[in-house]
Amino acid sequence: MIAALARGTSTISNFSSSYDCATTLSCLRQLGIRVTSKRNAHLITGNGFQGFTQSAEVLDCGNSGSTIRMLAGTLAGQKFPSQLTGDDSLRARPMSRIIEPLEKMGAKINSSGNKPPLQIFPGNPLRSIRYELTVASAQVKSAVLLAGLHADGKTSVIERTSTRDHTERLLAWYEASIGRTTLEPGVEEITVERQIDLAPRDVVISGDISSAAFIIAAATLLPDSELTVRAVGLNQTRTQLLSALESFGARITIADYADISNEPVGVIHVKGGLASPSQTNTRRIEGKAIAQLIDELPLLAVVGTQVPGGIEIREAAELRVKESDRIAATVANLRAMGAEVEEHTDGLRVDGPTRLRGARVNSYGDHRIALAFSIAALIAEGDSEIEDAQCVGISFPAFFEVLESLVVR
Repeated sequence: MIAALARGTSTISNFSSSYDCATTLSCLRQLGIRVTSKRNAHLITGNGFQGFTQSAEVLDCGNSGSTIRMLAGTLAGQKFPSQLTGDDSLRARPMSRIIEPLEKMGAKINSSGNKPPLQIFPGNPLRSIRYELTVASAQVKSAVLLAGLHADGKTSVIERTSTRDHTERLLAWYEASIGRTTLEPGVEEITVERQIDLAPRDVVISGDISSAAFIIAAATLLPDSELTVRAVGLNQTRTQLLSALESFGARITIADYADISNEPVGVIHVKGGLASPSQTNTRRIEGKAIAQLIDELPLLAVVGTQVPGGIEIREAAELRVKESDRIAATVANLRAMGAEVEEHTDGLRVDGPTRLRGARVNSYGDHRIALAFSIAALIAEGDSEIEDAQCVGISFPAFFEVLESLVVR
């Protein structure tokens, strides 16, 4: 999206094969952006900040919350109305969290019960605002910052819980006027100024640690395993998973740090089997850690079944409004596999260690659930069947091929 706002051609290398990313490219093409594909790179030719053209059709964001929320921020600053929708899952997800700040900036957004489809009538021009996030969300933060590129003056977002900062890093890579200030311990203000133009830049995308997480967890749980993951992103807002696994006894080392396109990358090495724990009480994941672990929480619940004392996840009600109700889905599937689980409105508690048994489990059409319970199936006794497993393509189409190439039976 940022390359599409620049004037000229950016080459985006190591582009994900996920359905969500393909959906984003499709929407950009509908908006008049030239996208040329070659191997695993894409050439994005932008025409400047007002270089989009009105789409003749509704923009279909598929299953991607990132696409619809960030694209809404971008389109709020254009000179034409747009309509965005998605699949059944996306049309059930809350959008008031972006509607509120974008309307404060002067856009008008029509929706059905604050859910997609969204009709966006841009502000002309947008007003800058100082907005404090009401929910810890990098998608909401990014929507406001992308709209802020078109707004008069300085637009700022205040966050009391750190969220993923890829948008800020990429805007800085494209030499936008963006800054970060610490207001008080744990409270950050991110400010962006209106831009006249952005020059194109080439970008190399680091390996996605959220996808690698499932392979890393598999190697951790299977004794005698050894795994090396190269050129993977090590952004500090994304590596909380590694810290959590290490606290469970995982043996993980990181080497060969480098900075690529303003993102830290490196090599992760995993030796299989959990080390003997120094504690056997239940591990709790809550508070500010939740925002940085939100996509990995179902996976950590699976890992928790093998940890003495188990794991408790709280203050994670956001999981209920993802691609599925991930709390209910995780609880139902773990129980089907023989785990003792308590469900709470804002999380769950899993006993451990537990010998899981093979079972028929439901992905609920949610890629993170399908991925997490593929790892559960690896450590369970007997065969497991995952319904609608092809939904992993939303984020990791090659997952089963990669897993099969790594697991030696």
